[in-house]
Amino acid sequence: MTTQTKSLYDRLGGLDAITAVTESWVARVGGDDRANGKFVRTDIDRLKKEVIDQLCEATGGPCSYTGRTMQETHDGMAVTAGEFDVVMRHLDATLDELDIPMPMRDDIVEVESPQTGTPLPDSYQAAPPLM
Repeated sequence: MTTQTKSLYDRLGGLDAITAVTESWVARVGGDDRANGKFVRTDIDRLKKEVIDQLCEATGGPCSYTGRTMQETHDGMAVTAGEFDVVMRHLDATLDELDIPMPMRDDIVEVESPQTGTPLPDSYQAAPPLM
């Protein structure tokens, strides 16, 4: 099987890699007072299992996620954008630590630059509108 035909699950390293990412990510967030207050009533073992199942299924692995939707799970938690950003930065740091590339990055990033707010090139062709 070539890299092109392997599932994202396989390219990431399978269940062992997803479990390692989840363990590290949950520990990082748990140790950060900027976001861990939102998890004070969370069953951490259940959280880990749900994240592993969700990531496994979403990347084409053999797992089946049976938990609530992200909206249902977070409804009423009053999560701020800042708290969300902290959690996502921990995920990014975890992926870096474990040398796992951010999914789709290579498909999306065309310019290796820290710049933001750059204009869309005139030559870009948008997808046609839905009918």
